[in-house]
Amino acid sequence: MQADILTTVVLPLSLFIIMLGMGLALKPADFKMVLVRPKAVALGVFAQMVILPLLAYLIVLGFGLTGAVAVGVMILALCPGGTTSNLYTYLAKGDIALSVTLTSVVSLLAPFTVPVMIVVFMGLLMGEGQQVELPVLKTIIQLVAITILPISIGMFIHHKNSGFSARAEKPVKIFSVVFLLLIVVLIIFKNISQMGEYFAQAGLAALTLNVVCLFVGYGISKLAKLNEAQSKAIAIEVGFQNGTLAIVIALSLLNNTEMSIAATCYSISMFITGAIFAWLLNRNKDGTLANQA
Repeated sequence: MQADILTTVVLPLSLFIIMLGMGLALKPADFKMVLVRPKAVALGVFAQMVILPLLAYLIVLGFGLTGAVAVGVMILALCPGGTTSNLYTYLAKGDIALSVTLTSVVSLLAPFTVPVMIVVFMGLLMGEGQQVELPVLKTIIQLVAITILPISIGMFIHHKNSGFSARAEKPVKIFSVVFLLLIVVLIIFKNISQMGEYFAQAGLAALTLNVVCLFVGYGISKLAKLNEAQSKAIAIEVGFQNGTLAIVIALSLLNNTEMSIAATCYSISMFITGAIFAWLLNRNKDGTLANQA
């Protein structure tokens, strides 16, 4: 999986547009959710930023993954949710406002937390001579440029011209999902002879991470006595990571092919697992997993 114009230019640009679209849908009032529903937001952020990486680390150890492939799984787990999680929350009849708030809050925190945690996990999972040099400050600046900056521009456009942002929001969301699929297809096509090996290395671990996090997110929300819509939103936010961002970090910032394997596999499987999960949630009239047994 070679770093080329697709991964060094097209991917970062597409991520910029995706994050711009997220900003177009946001307004300062959306962040009031932090005060209005602090329990749900706090649990969602904690689940994404603490529980999810811990689960990923256990899965890495359980599958016996080491080196760059293992770090790639951790990079994926450290990334926030994306607009895909908002779409699937809608399909699952979850709390869309909570989903958007969690995606936004974690996306704003990620540029500062992800580089530091990558360095930590490289120290844990890669031996001497294997580690990739990661200038933390430079990486933070780069991530801010392709995440926080476009979100801020989008919010500014929304503030100045809400009519335009409302019209642009839906097309950009569709673009986000379609472009991610296109990027994944192109990466697979370019590396078709190696995809079997890639899936053997990290595919099952990525799939396990996806499925486990969906159910853990739902379970802890129910244990916290959140309502059904909130539980669905948190489950999908924890279960769906921004695969595009993970691939950008691996290929564009770290220039490491192996670290992108898990994110590529994950980006393929999450659309299928997400659809099945949403179907399970909506199977009964009240949509609860508890009644599926």
